[in-house]
This record gives sequence, structure tokens and C-alpha cells, in this order.
Amino acid sequence: MTHWTREIFLLCALVHSVGSLGLRAQTAEIEDPCLKTAGMQVYSNVFMHEETGDLLGYDLAIKRLGSSGAEALLYIYEGGEAGEGIPLSGQVSKNQVTLRGTWIEHLLEYPSKRKILEQRSVEILGILTLANFSGELTISDDHQHVRLKRVKKIWSCK
Repeated sequence: MTHWTREIFLLCALVHSVGSLGLRAQTAEIEDPCLKTAGMQVYSNVFMHEETGDLLGYDLAIKRLGSSGAEALLYIYEGGEAGEGIPLSGQVSKNQVTLRGTWIEHLLEYPSKRKILEQRSVEILGILTLANFSGELTISDDHQHVRLKRVKKIWSCK
């Protein structure tokens, strides 16, 4: 390799490395639930069970789009941290909320440890105020009434 060839090679390697670091940093920011939900209206009923120490409940982060559109992330706590939010979209008209999406759950089958993807439909219908959300949450065939109060952040960002 000539002197110039080596310098160009090293410069290209440096630019590629720095670019990769920047991309990783951007990806980490996008996946951070605290950054994802910053600036969104957050409603929650998450609590820690006294006897077991399990986290239970839901966080719902809503971002209004235009005059009536909305995007949301639903976080489900079933004993521990919620993981990724379930992306939902729909409408907020006056104080009526309609949100729908698909929950893609990554499961591990035992004892084979085979990875399974399970898809469940999610629908949220209810009334949204500045102080709370009250309505129906349906995950596949499981239908329940929920009441969530307005909070500053999702549970995992406290």
C-alpha cells in the first residue's frame, strides 16, 4: 500500500466507525420509552403489589395529531417492567377516544426454548379528560373496564 492509499483507507474506516456509532446512538434514543413518551399525555393505573412486589396495570401515552388523529403507546405490566409499548392509532374527537393496534408478543416456549410470536388485537374506547381516562380495553377476547389517572411519566421513567 502506498502512503496515500493507506491514509484514505484509514480515513474511510474512521468515517464508517463514527457513522455507525451515530446510528447506534439514534437507535438507542428511539427505543428509549422515556424519550418516546416525552411530550405525550400519559395516563396510568400501575401499582406495585404489596405482598409480591409485582408491577401490575397499564400506562397509556397519547399523542394528538391534527384536529382529531392520535397515536398512542400502551404499556402492560404483568409482574415486572412492561417492555416495548404497543403502538396504537386512532382518533380523539372532543373527549371520545378510539385506538386500535396489534400487540406482537415475543414468547419463549418451555422446555424447548423455541421462540414464538403471538399477535393479539388491542382496542381502547373511552372518555379522555385532563385528569383521567375511563373506558374499555380489549386485548383479543379479554375485555375489561379501566380507569387511568393522568401522570407526568410512564412508570419505568420515574
